[in-house]
Amino acid sequence: QVQLVESGGGLVQAGGSLRLSCAASESAFILNVMGWYRQAPGKQRELVASTTNGGHTNYADSVKGRFTITRDNGKNTVYLQMNSLKPEDTAVYYCNCKSFLGEFWGQGTQVTVSS
Repeated sequence: QVQLVESGGGLVQAGGSLRLSCAASESAFILNVMGWYRQAPGKQRELVASTTNGGHTNYADSVKGRFTITRDNGKNTVYLQMNSLKPEDTAVYYCNCKSFLGEFWGQGTQVTVSS
């Protein structure tokens, strides 16, 4: 079982920035993929960004050029730097990881972008 604890959500005006953090209870070296998903009210959960142990990153088209995902394996932590935020980025953001242990989710953190 891997526990993921997110932090960094909040309320920000459009055009502003936030950085989300997700700390894992297991060594990040065994977590093949770490990423962020989001779910807005009435919508399905969607992938925002992910990163592999090999350094490969993947972004949703809607956030390319604005969001950056990084991971610090020494701290077992993955970050999501969100710049130029838009009201449509408002959602609950969930940390996710995949490894041979299975797939795990954090509890979610609310991000609200006001216009």
